Amino acid sequence: QVQLVESGGGLVQAGDSLRLSCTASGRAFGAYAMGWFRQAPGKEREFVAVINWSGDMTIYAESVKGRFTISRDNAKNTAYLQMNSLKPEDTAVYYCGRKSGVNIGNRVGPLTMADMDIWGKGTLVTVSS
Repeated sequence: QVQLVESGGGLVQAGDSLRLSCTASGRAFGAYAMGWFRQAPGKEREFVAVINWSGDMTIYAESVKGRFTISRDNAKNTAYLQMNSLKPEDTAVYYCGRKSGVNIGNRVGPLTMADMDIWGKGTLVTVSS
């Protein structure tokens, strides 16, 4: 059973940077697209970014475009979310997830929760003003 573990969250000030990591157990990590979502207090979980199986295609939510960068290292079974110029409204629990279905050779688009088949437990990011 594949498991995802996020790390790298914390308390930072507005304008700071953080890099989140999502490490997968098991094999075949490189066959799947990976996504990051976030859930702020009292709000629904929302899409942040997605990366295809090979790492050469990425899509971002408008709210993070130009500030966040998703990447992956298939040799390390790890996906990353580099977050720069953080704002208080970025405060949330950040979740990584695996998009269901082998992605090799395929494109990706913005994700919904229904697209994902495995989730991590999340890591909290708090941005103070």
